[in-house]
Amino acid sequence: MKRVVIPILAGLVLGTLVHLVGVLMMPYVAEQDAYARLSGVSQVNAATLIEDPRTLATVLPASDPAFVTAVCLYDLAEGPLKVKVPTTEDYTSISFYTRYGLPFYAINDRSAGRTVIELDLMNARQKAAMPEDEEVTVADRLVVESPAEEGIVLIRAMARERGARDEVKAAVAAASCTPVP
Repeated sequence: MKRVVIPILAGLVLGTLVHLVGVLMMPYVAEQDAYARLSGVSQVNAATLIEDPRTLATVLPASDPAFVTAVCLYDLAEGPLKVKVPTTEDYTSISFYTRYGLPFYAINDRSAGRTVIELDLMNARQKAAMPEDEEVTVADRLVVESPAEEGIVLIRAMARERGARDEVKAAVAAASCTPVP
């Protein structure tokens, strides 16, 4: 009986390890990851409204059609970015992902408490080089530290009613993702 149980347990453990390593490595070896698909519809360091629902379904499968979406692919090699997003009446959110899809920060209009969500996106080196200003508090300036040089900023706003969709689309189209001079 022992001769049968030990090889079966060893096979199960080895199979589990191979499966976990394969799943965890997939974002790093996939050729058509989210960043690659979005680079076909967006430019680096610029916010782009994704107007066509078919395009959205192609680059971001399983997206909710009630949301209007804009995307900004970022590269912090040249310097930090200023992200500005006007909020809508219903719901607006900004999510930050690394190049390989790891989410590291998200904020919505309810938690920001402003009509325009404005924040600075930078890496650890750029944040450390930032001068400290005693006049500016943490509440005045929102700084998001990216764990990677490249990534994705996903801007989404809900259009609760069909009649409000054009207004929401205009607000999302006004979003910007620009390098800080």
